[in-house]
Amino acid sequence: MLHMRYYKDYGLAISGLVMHHKVDPLEYNREVDDALPLDGLITPNPDLRQLLEDIDKSKVKMWLFTNAHITHGQRVVKLLGVEDLFEGITFCDYRKMPLICKPYREMYEKAETEAAVRSVEDCYFVGMQIPPTEKNFLTSPADDSHLNCRHAQARGWTAVHLLEPDLPEPEERASKYQVRDLKELRSIFPQFFRTSTAKGHRPLTD
Repeated sequence: MLHMRYYKDYGLAISGLVMHHKVDPLEYNREVDDALPLDGLITPNPDLRQLLEDIDKSKVKMWLFTNAHITHGQRVVKLLGVEDLFEGITFCDYRKMPLICKPYREMYEKAETEAAVRSVEDCYFVGMQIPPTEKNFLTSPADDSHLNCRHAQARGWTAVHLLEPDLPEPEERASKYQVRDLKELRSIFPQFFRTSTAKGHRPLTD
């Protein structure tokens, strides 16, 4: 399948479409990504919001990291009801050629610059598989997560691969940390979380 081949070869299907078929990336974003009927597929996630609210913002800069264009990335987090919890977003800018995306080194450098990272050791990347579509939590939609976690870890970031419950265990782990539920971040990185029973924060429910 052409879409998957370009996705595998370039990290982003649109990169192959631009390179080999002269597709206008902004038109593609407008007619495909931004046209997806996500309103009925992605709904506010109270548990996710509570988890993010419990992160100590004096220790962590919350930052989104996506291969989507900015309009699609912002739309997804708004539908999830967490758009106000992040300080910024690093995205694949469809207005600039060549397209820069994960897992290429330049994209990680772009995120570090935009998030004002002082050291790669301060970057914590959570490779996530949220519906279609890093001290710093940098998050990524879709299952580019395994590859992106590998590259993030190789760069010196602390990477966490979120593996969906219905997916099999990978033959080789993408990173040192692998979770099935974001709630596990509390036990892996307790230093970044306020106590779950703190005022205004009820304990997470299973």
